Amino acid sequence: MYPISRRKLIKTGAALAGSTLLGGLALAQQREPIKIGLVVSYSGPFARLGQEITRGMELAFERVGGQVAGRSLQIIREDEETDPAVALRKVRKLVEQDRVDLLAGIILTPSAYAVRDYVHERRIPLIIANAAANGVTRGASKSPFLFRTSITAWQQHFPFGSWVANNVSKRVFILAMDYGFGREAIAAFKDSYTAAGGQVIGEVFTPLGSLDLSAALTRVAAARPEALFAVYSGSDAVIFLRQFAQFGLNRSIKLAVSGEVTDENVLEAVGNEALGALSCDHWVYNLNSTANRQFVEAYRSRYRSIPNHFAVRGYDTGQVILDALNLARSDTSDKARLASFIRQAKIISPRGFFEFDPQTQNAIQNVYVREVVRINEGFANRLVANMGRIQDPDS
Repeated sequence: MYPISRRKLIKTGAALAGSTLLGGLALAQQREPIKIGLVVSYSGPFARLGQEITRGMELAFERVGGQVAGRSLQIIREDEETDPAVALRKVRKLVEQDRVDLLAGIILTPSAYAVRDYVHERRIPLIIANAAANGVTRGASKSPFLFRTSITAWQQHFPFGSWVANNVSKRVFILAMDYGFGREAIAAFKDSYTAAGGQVIGEVFTPLGSLDLSAALTRVAAARPEALFAVYSGSDAVIFLRQFAQFGLNRSIKLAVSGEVTDENVLEAVGNEALGALSCDHWVYNLNSTANRQFVEAYRSRYRSIPNHFAVRGYDTGQVILDALNLARSDTSDKARLASFIRQAKIISPRGFFEFDPQTQNAIQNVYVREVVRINEGFANRLVANMGRIQDPDS
């Protein structure tokens, strides 16, 4: 038996200590919750959108017991306040103070643009659950750390234009909120609508947060269109539908609108005033699939109300996060590696099969035509037509 030198004992001890330290660090990470920074509007005209996205994400996490691959999930919420500067400040706080593992949310398009460079430079994944401006996931604005689970203005409204021309009317008037999404939605609709032989006989953009649309609706009445295409969201959509009915225009003009206008939360507020309105969207309440039935049942059981497409976006954002974290075995230390797993995520969504376009990291998905109907629980959108699986262009 040969004696072990003091130097060898020291080296062996150091190696064991180093191994123990690394193992301890890995174990410590496994014990820490995975932190998801969620930035959405909890105040202002889009507060309900933020609430629904949050509900959807919570529902997805509750289905797996609030943990994935041995680590618990923690949502840290911040209010975007419908202000891009505030959104950026909240994102910085989540990354630098709360040290979140990834980010999600963002309601407004200007907020998405405001946080893009910071997210890209800090190399932290952001999954956009709502903001729909085309450029967020196209061209120079693309980033390997930026994903979108909602939809683009073009993806949602371009296929609807030709459908309206061929199935509703060749003469429409257009109303929309005057900001990025509204203008991009109108441009996409008009491109395919006019190519299919449709004629736009009037066009008005109204300020975000308008309480009185009487001037715009007076112009609609004077033009006497057969149909009206409109783009409003949140409380703006409620005001639009109420005043459209108050002017008596719902008796002579067919509504063919963006899906945000007849969102189920909006229908809860306006009821009969939206009956029969057609819309375009990536989700339908009565979509006949196991995944959708399970989602609707789970949402209604948990929140005692009818879900909407914002809840679906939050739910799918949660599903994407879970899928990516399972692939990563809950290791969030390498953000580029985590982003690569988000890119690979494929889920069975309430809206249908969902995956990311590898070029844009925007959702590839079906877009549907819907109609507002009365159901036992209130009002919802039923399926009219499936316009197919739509992939947003890269430019």
